[in-house]
Amino acid sequence: MEALIFKFWWIIVALLCAVLYKYILRFLFGMVIVPEDKIGLITKKFVLFGADKELPDGRIIAIKGEAGFQAKTLAPGLYFGMWFWQYSVTMEQFTIIPEGKIGLIMAKDGSEIPTGNILGKRVDSDNFQDAVKFLENGGQRGRQASYITSGSYRINTMLFQVSITDMIRIQESMVGIVTTLDGLPIEANQIAGKLIEGHNNFQDFDEFIKQGGNRGLQPQVILAGSYNLNPWAIQLEEIPMTEIAIGYVGVVISFVGQDGNDLTGADFKHGNIVGKGSKGVWLEPLGPGKYPINKYIMKVELVPTTNLVLNWASARSEAHNLDKNLSTITVRSKDGFPFNLDVAQIIHVPTTEAPKVIARFGNMVNLVSQVLEPTIGNYFRNSAQDSDVIAFLSTRKERQESAKEHIRKVLDEYNVNAVDTLIGDIVPPESLMKTLTDRKIAEEQKVTYNTQKQAQETRQGMEKETAIADMQKDIVKAQQSVEIAERTASATVKKSEGDAAGVKLAVGAEAEATKMRAHAEAEATKARAQADSEAIKLRASAEAEQISLTGSAEAGKILAVGKSTAEAYELAVKALGGENFTRYKITEELSKGNVKLIPDVLIGGNGNNGGSAMDGLLGLKLMELMDPEKRKDLLTVTEVVEIKPKKD
Repeated sequence: MEALIFKFWWIIVALLCAVLYKYILRFLFGMVIVPEDKIGLITKKFVLFGADKELPDGRIIAIKGEAGFQAKTLAPGLYFGMWFWQYSVTMEQFTIIPEGKIGLIMAKDGSEIPTGNILGKRVDSDNFQDAVKFLENGGQRGRQASYITSGSYRINTMLFQVSITDMIRIQESMVGIVTTLDGLPIEANQIAGKLIEGHNNFQDFDEFIKQGGNRGLQPQVILAGSYNLNPWAIQLEEIPMTEIAIGYVGVVISFVGQDGNDLTGADFKHGNIVGKGSKGVWLEPLGPGKYPINKYIMKVELVPTTNLVLNWASARSEAHNLDKNLSTITVRSKDGFPFNLDVAQIIHVPTTEAPKVIARFGNMVNLVSQVLEPTIGNYFRNSAQDSDVIAFLSTRKERQESAKEHIRKVLDEYNVNAVDTLIGDIVPPESLMKTLTDRKIAEEQKVTYNTQKQAQETRQGMEKETAIADMQKDIVKAQQSVEIAERTASATVKKSEGDAAGVKLAVGAEAEATKMRAHAEAEATKARAQADSEAIKLRASAEAEQISLTGSAEAGKILAVGKSTAEAYELAVKALGGENFTRYKITEELSKGNVKLIPDVLIGGNGNNGGSAMDGLLGLKLMELMDPEKRKDLLTVTEVVEIKPKKD
């Protein structure tokens, strides 16, 4: 075995050299090979000659050949003279910053950071890859304001510690509010730093520091996008952009800037309204849209420019919620009754007047609570005390107009237009409401009764007219009968014109009597119809009228008969002579008692006297005429008998 090993010793040496060549070359020549993806970090163990043996106080990285950690690094490649007994070489991976990340650098060595600062200033050091330059150019130990972006870097990790963090991304419709952690103090009487340009949205924080940027809240904001921001230098808050809807304007209240001149004039004494960029309420409001407003240095008060409805009603509130704290107004009337009142007020704030309203009240809520609520509430309370509940209810329209005019004058003083004042539901006390309801029901019942009465009267009139219409046939018939009777009488009169005047008068009297009877019957029929429609009262009246008309008719008849008799007597006297007619009437009256005064036949005188014989015959004839059955022919006899004078 020993012989075999001795025979092939050179092979063993070759294998050992192949395996341990790096160490052999390092031992013999001080050779170091740095791979392509690594960096060599050097530690010098001691110093033989030509340089200070010790590092200055406070330093840990050597830049002049001192013993210790060396600032100089070995890039990928082959190096000689790095004797293992003097140098220790450590291989480190490249520092790789992924996409979407940044590398934050903290230096372990360097100059002191000035008092008051927290970040080291940027120096030329090839993105911290040249540690020697960093230290020679005055690089400061501690956290660095500069950073490295995505990529591969040969960083001396004995000097620099690298922390990887995400880039900052601001979403759409969002805005980034910046607070810087380093810089000069903010000026007195300011809440934010001054506006600095040229730092590329705070991505070049060293430039921000050089230009005198202040630490703390910044007036500038960052819009949507991705940014390389050093979180050791900047704190970022992401908030939504300020949106002003259609129908609104945004009054800007700026808390930063210089004090501007008041643009409202001497008449407006409720705060300063200034130009854009100054501290105070800006004269020009923002229109509808989205704005990147820094909510910590500016405040935007939304003011509706459309008609705004405010409800004093417990159960109703508008979408704007400005009236959410308003409730139904409770008032007390003159007669001591409390009752509730719902009111709606419509207002309009002109765009040009919106800054004045905000300068005066601060916001729309204060306008409602400090002006509208007490003004409207007190007006209606005072108005109610001047009237009782019933009068208040009955004069609602007038009170609404009065309230509108009063509130318009009040709001004009506050740069607000009063469009309309509307009184809604009025809720009287329940007990009073019951009284009013009962009264109203009674009034309506009275109207109903009157209406029914009128309907009944109308119905009675209709029935009366109906009865009259129904009687029209009888009336027409009666009228026709009268007309026929009149014409018959007229014909009879004309026919008997040659007859004696007594017959004419008798016929005329009979015709008149017939006419009067027909008229009486017509009136009686009419009275009966009226009695049917007018009940007992009208019936009694009709009967009375009938009796009256009947009596009048009878009286007329008697009058006509008497007149006719008188005329007949007159004609008889003319026909018979006064003496003969007297005898006739006496004989007629005696005959009514059936008393015979003379024999039935009496013929006296001598044969020579023809007159006596004639007188006897005439007497017999008169006796016959005294028969009651034949008296009706008296007129005829008197008309046809003609007594001629006796001839001598």
